[in-house]
Amino acid sequence: MQRSDLRQAVRATRDFALNRRLRAINAAQEEQPRQLNERPVEYRYALDRLVKAEAHSVLDVGTGTTAWPAVLADAGYQVTAIDDPSVYWGGSLTNRHWRVRTEDIIATTLPAASFDAVTCISVLEHITKHQAAMAAMLRLVRPGGIVILTGPWNETTYVPDAYRMRDAGYGQDAPYITQVFSRAQLVEWEAAGGQTIDREYYQVFTGPLWTQGERLRPPQPATVDSMHHLIALTIQRS
Repeated sequence: MQRSDLRQAVRATRDFALNRRLRAINAAQEEQPRQLNERPVEYRYALDRLVKAEAHSVLDVGTGTTAWPAVLADAGYQVTAIDDPSVYWGGSLTNRHWRVRTEDIIATTLPAASFDAVTCISVLEHITKHQAAMAAMLRLVRPGGIVILTGPWNETTYVPDAYRMRDAGYGQDAPYITQVFSRAQLVEWEAAGGQTIDREYYQVFTGPLWTQGERLRPPQPATVDSMHHLIALTIQRS
């Protein structure tokens, strides 16, 4: 067998194995029950801010199995995706939509000032060292670039893990934490070299904190002074 024939055979075997795995992943995900969550308002906000910033290159942090990078690429953005599968995904991550760099954002080898924007959609709350993660994201955008962040929020009250609250509505068996951030954490993030230039608040539950009470579908616009559970904000690098 010639070397070119051997390469083709190896490639065909690899592609067959990959396609078989992707078919299994697709089937499993299609069978999962779907309920409207907070992603529609988060994605809408992120796209709006990317357009306003006239961004071109985007890093998505904590992609997981989502199609978000593919959606951005379909809109014309130059996209890089990164995720650390060691905590949330049990050490193994397969994304059927996009190639994801498997590394920790805090220890990433990506060059500084490489992107116009970073998106971090409902991810930072799962990272214990959130200050270091935010500092890394700010380093990765160019001066004047933006970090678009969404996640659980209460303006005055920080919660180390919403899933461990006595009256949490769900998540008690999750192997990862879900923090509820507050204004105090935003001050820490800005100290890494950024300034908040935009924010939106949403009510997601009927109770006072994340997961408490009944879930609203879809999330409802709120204000800093009304009941809110989710924030979408933009921090610009100084």
